[in-house]
Amino acid sequence: MDRDNHVLITGGAGFIGSHLARALLAADKQVSVIDNLSTGLHSNVADLEANPDFRLYVDTIQDVSLMQKLMMECGTVYHLASAVGVRLIMEQPVATIDTIYQGTEVVLRLARRYRNRVLITSTSEVYGKSTKVPYCEDDDRVEGPTTKHRWAYACAKALDEFLALAHWKETRLPVAIVRLFNTVGPRQRGQYGMVVPRFVEQALAGDDLIVHGDGTQSRCFCHVYDVVQALIMLVNSSTAWGQIFNVGSTEEISIRGLAELIVQRLESPSQIRTIPYSEAYGEGFEDMQRRIPSIERIRLAVGWSPTLSINDVIDDVAAEFRDGRLGD
Repeated sequence: MDRDNHVLITGGAGFIGSHLARALLAADKQVSVIDNLSTGLHSNVADLEANPDFRLYVDTIQDVSLMQKLMMECGTVYHLASAVGVRLIMEQPVATIDTIYQGTEVVLRLARRYRNRVLITSTSEVYGKSTKVPYCEDDDRVEGPTTKHRWAYACAKALDEFLALAHWKETRLPVAIVRLFNTVGPRQRGQYGMVVPRFVEQALAGDDLIVHGDGTQSRCFCHVYDVVQALIMLVNSSTAWGQIFNVGSTEEISIRGLAELIVQRLESPSQIRTIPYSEAYGEGFEDMQRRIPSIERIRLAVGWSPTLSINDVIDDVAAEFRDGRLGD
């Protein structure tokens, strides 16, 4: 394989990674994916295995010898492998910390040796409980106590960012960081606490839509197709290295408003019901009232902004459920 044209995606059998792999193959890239299938699914990329420009490795990124081989072969690494979803984070906090930090350390250490270009996906969770909205990349972070398991994810991701920027500072390793805000779309699943596929599935079945908390908390949901374009545009821009970028929609909606919109749009007979966070996630859970990104930095850097709306998201997710295309 041509190293300059060869891309490695860690976590590439996951929701975002599988969409990214397709987009890169469509752009005539050679794509290798490594995924341990703990939350990613083989069915997400099974159809790609017939493509001679695609290779799948079912293994952990903590397998240093395999990662060394893969990173010697590729020029660019999209590092998406991570813990996924609030529910998993609450139920498996040790695995969350191990998976996030140890995996990123391997990727960056090898990238430093082989001078790979690296894009690391971080999260809006690193802003913590800050009430300053919209969130800007250089804003102060406000995290909760270490006794609240939710903050393990934000802390581990923040440490990833510190490590990546340290590599940039010391050796000018070409690394960029993306903070994702509620990416949604086809192939996303609700079992890890993802609200859009969960609501859509409940609405299509005529079941109650279960809102956690009082439903006044608000988010901005960005279609995965738009997010993938942002990731590719940043890697293709030399101005991105050493920087952090928010990637998300600025179309704010409350969680109860989202439930109402899905019921209306899908013409569902479902009712909306609220339950306390403690019932949904157990004790030790905190939520943020609003989470809205400023996307001015990425707009100025590469000209990116979302093109698809929350209605497009709902329609695409519902179409997938109706067609029975979700894998096991």
